[in-house]
Amino acid sequence: MGTEKASVNGNQKLHAFFQGAVVPMDEAKVSVMTHALHYGTAVFEGIRGNWNEEQGKMFIFRMREHYERLLRGCKILLLDIPYTADQLCDVTVDLVERNGHQSDIYIRPLVYKSAEVVANLKLQELASDFTLITVPFGNYLGTDILRCCTSSWRRVDDNMIPTQIKSAGIYVNSLLAKTEATLAGFDEAIILNQDGHVSEGSGENVFMVSGGKLHTPRIEDNVLPGITRETIMQLAQAEMGLEVVERSIDRSELYLADEVFLTGTAAHLTPVVELDCRPIANGEAGPVATELQKLYFDIVVGRNPKYLHWCTTVVPRMVPA
Repeated sequence: MGTEKASVNGNQKLHAFFQGAVVPMDEAKVSVMTHALHYGTAVFEGIRGNWNEEQGKMFIFRMREHYERLLRGCKILLLDIPYTADQLCDVTVDLVERNGHQSDIYIRPLVYKSAEVVANLKLQELASDFTLITVPFGNYLGTDILRCCTSSWRRVDDNMIPTQIKSAGIYVNSLLAKTEATLAGFDEAIILNQDGHVSEGSGENVFMVSGGKLHTPRIEDNVLPGITRETIMQLAQAEMGLEVVERSIDRSELYLADEVFLTGTAAHLTPVVELDCRPIANGEAGPVATELQKLYFDIVVGRNPKYLHWCTTVVPRMVPA
């Protein structure tokens, strides 16, 4: 689950689902007039497909929950597409089978305002479309432990742009924070909300171990309700007997925590060992993060029968290039 080599079977060409059909990836293109390109009028999801080499199978983690969140985003942005969550899952399984990946993959569904028009800010007048791609994907953060900084950029508020969905436009906020952090030599940013409380990483949820409990910012602190976040909360309670507390967290509490870690579909679970040049505890990955990480990784590659219902199993098929 680290920096494994990303590959596809032989010279098999990747395909995309585009405008209602499966087409070669290089044919899935939009016009420079596309509304979403100019205004960020799109919602998306990131879904992990985790390759189990021993079984020769791909395990897609909590796919339906991702599509349910995608459709909630569509409702808010008036993106009208003729697919249910079940139909989107079927389209995804077919594309993953067809693309024949034999490594971890990132599955990117995107719903966007496809109208080729500018200078129109009325969502109700604009046509929408759905597209889907799958790409090889290794270690998103590029490291197994994180040195973070507190960003000077604040997390947008829900009454500015809805924060409980993955809308394309809102990610400018994340890009600015991530870029600031990496240019300063850090791996990731911790973003505060407008009240100065801890909100998120640039693309991850934040957890803190303190006083024998697992703490995480509440949704009302403009936090994305992450699928991985909810998974880790369940595992911490059910498998480790930890009390999970959702509450507002001050920046300084992270400095004094026993452990801090980030979670997300792309990031999995990654410990934070330093924040603002201050070590977290002894500056190493802590026992809670380590145990939860192992539990999580076993589940997402289909090794834990108790949680196999969270995974959709796919066997890649060879399709002539």
